[in-house]
This record gives sequence, structure tokens and C-alpha cells, in this order.
Amino acid sequence: MTPIQKGDAVFATTTIVNDGSVPGYPEQHVFAEPGTMGMLVNTGHLEEDPNQELLLVAFTDANGNPALVTCMPDEVSGDPVTQQ
Repeated sequence: MTPIQKGDAVFATTTIVNDGSVPGYPEQHVFAEPGTMGMLVNTGHLEEDPNQELLLVAFTDANGNPALVTCMPDEVSGDPVTQQ
């Protein structure tokens, strides 16, 4: 995988849905299908497990607004992903 930094384009490797933690969107709302491009906004980790990295990614919603979604590192890639 290509190393990624804040501001880089990232691509969903799986379908990313709202687990209920993103306000303003219904639970199970689909933010990205595999291959959808987003932008890495920030990185962090779980408070309970500092070794578990988290990525804050902005995907564009149907209205053209950025939807900020927390992703696990295996849910996005710095390399374009082809849909299967």
C-alpha cells in the first residue's frame, strides 16, 4: 500500500456504512462503495488501544458536502481500488 498523509486521496476498499456514530446520517447510510475516493483529514488511535490506528476520511455525500467518517486502516488504501 502507498503510504498516506493528511490531505492525500484515499480509496475505499470495502463498503463504508454509518454504524450510527456519524450524526446527520441515518444508521446504515452508505458513505462509500469500494473504489470511492475520499481525502484523509486526520489520523488518531483508540483511547482504549493506542496501537489501533484510526483514520478520519472525508467522502462527498449525494449533496456534494463532505461527510467525515472514521475508518480503520484496512478500509481505505492510498492506491486506487477497482470494484469487483
